[in-house]
Amino acid sequence: MLNNTDLEVKLKIMYIYTIIVPIIFGLGIIILPDAMISLFGWPEQDPIVFGVTGSVYVAFALLAILGLRDPLKFMPILLLQLFYKVIWFIGVFIPLLVIGEFPMYGLLHVIIFATFIIGDILTLPFSDLLNKKSE
Repeated sequence: MLNNTDLEVKLKIMYIYTIIVPIIFGLGIIILPDAMISLFGWPEQDPIVFGVTGSVYVAFALLAILGLRDPLKFMPILLLQLFYKVIWFIGVFIPLLVIGEFPMYGLLHVIIFATFIIGDILTLPFSDLLNKKSE
């Protein structure tokens, strides 16, 4: 069991990672979508769906800033991030991989999502989150 100071430091590291990576990709998608598509070899994207993706990434980055101020209070941000990335692995990546249709341009997503999943699993205090508090 970590003390609160150690836990807060670990959470802050995850929040910083959640600020840096999504803000780069999110703003890139919103401001320079064609450059992002070209840079990473992605296929042409529907601008609405691509824009939603970029907006969600930026929203995570902005909310993670709040987590720097109060790491324990804003853990749901990291939980949501963990769950949607795990769902993406289970619902998108694995099925495409199994049928042999996962595109190589998606490999960057796999790597980045995996680093977030591992980081969130190592950081979040699941035993504390799952314990019912009596008031």
